[in-house]
Amino acid sequence: MNKCTEKLRDWLNLQLLDDWIMKIGNIELKGIPLFLAPMEDVTYKSFRWMCKKFGADVMYTEFVSSEALVRDIKKTKDKMILFDFDRPVAIQIYGHNIDSMVRAAQVAEESKPDFIDINFGCPMKKIVRHGAGAAMLQDLPKMQQMAAEIVKAVNIPVTAKTRLGWTERDTPIIEAAERLQDAGIVALAIHGRTRDQLYTGKADWTLIGKVKNNPKIRMPIIGNGDITSAEKAKYLLDQTGVDALMIGRGAIGRPWLFREVRHYLETGEQLPSPNVAEVVEILKEQIRLNLEWKENELTGILMLRRHFAKYFPGLSNFRELKIKLLRAETGDEIYETLDAIVEIYGTHQLDYTDTSLR
Repeated sequence: MNKCTEKLRDWLNLQLLDDWIMKIGNIELKGIPLFLAPMEDVTYKSFRWMCKKFGADVMYTEFVSSEALVRDIKKTKDKMILFDFDRPVAIQIYGHNIDSMVRAAQVAEESKPDFIDINFGCPMKKIVRHGAGAAMLQDLPKMQQMAAEIVKAVNIPVTAKTRLGWTERDTPIIEAAERLQDAGIVALAIHGRTRDQLYTGKADWTLIGKVKNNPKIRMPIIGNGDITSAEKAKYLLDQTGVDALMIGRGAIGRPWLFREVRHYLETGEQLPSPNVAEVVEILKEQIRLNLEWKENELTGILMLRRHFAKYFPGLSNFRELKIKLLRAETGDEIYETLDAIVEIYGTHQLDYTDTSLR
């Protein structure tokens, strides 16, 4: 293929991306939408704000327990507080009891999300040991029944998120997708790992592509897993033809990844990574938002430590400052440490090539 043909192909691809519209119920999303994956103790207000600022199209809350919602637990209900900037936004619920999940969906609907999402994919032991999350992949008839009952119980669209299967030898995702579509699910996000993998190894998008290209599947398919760069996002999109991309752990400590992916999909050009001084300004904004939002300073800081650990990869001789940042208990301590980081590393470009998602 000569260079002129390559340029024409790329131009045509960009035109197709720009003209495509994905629908979730009455929600119309132009182009290839970028979704922020729901993550426990991560996708709370300040992080959602940062990701939205940098181009995420669709938000999710942290996932919430159906049993806790039915029992009216305040801490759980607080996770469903939504803001104008979030939209379109989903509340994601999980549980193993169909009646409780139906009631939880109705409670969640009262918070006025744009749609409800069902968690059929969480691999964590505390979730699957009760038969929820990814454990539902071991009982597809129950998964289908649960989805159908929730769809009937609410007046907004219902979507779902799941994994390929339970183990490498047990990957019923194609059947699961067909059953969920039959139940009335209007879009499905698929993480390219099995439950046994947890978050180890590489996400396998082959089966995601098979679901998307299954002639029986009419609902949009959202691909998720290991999107850590704009180039990888484009590669996975081209390989599978999914309707949307979902970014999760790759955006922790790097919310501008959404901007990089969007720019690359629209132009074929890579944006340069921000330098350390620019990253510090971004992090300071996230800190300010969290401290304003939470009821006390220490709580707001403790929530952010997972983010602090991811913000400055690959800096040499950084261990002491990183420990200081992670141990800080006041805003003043954090800002003082961040200013020291700028003073030493301000012009350094961060390298995310080998960044771990763990």
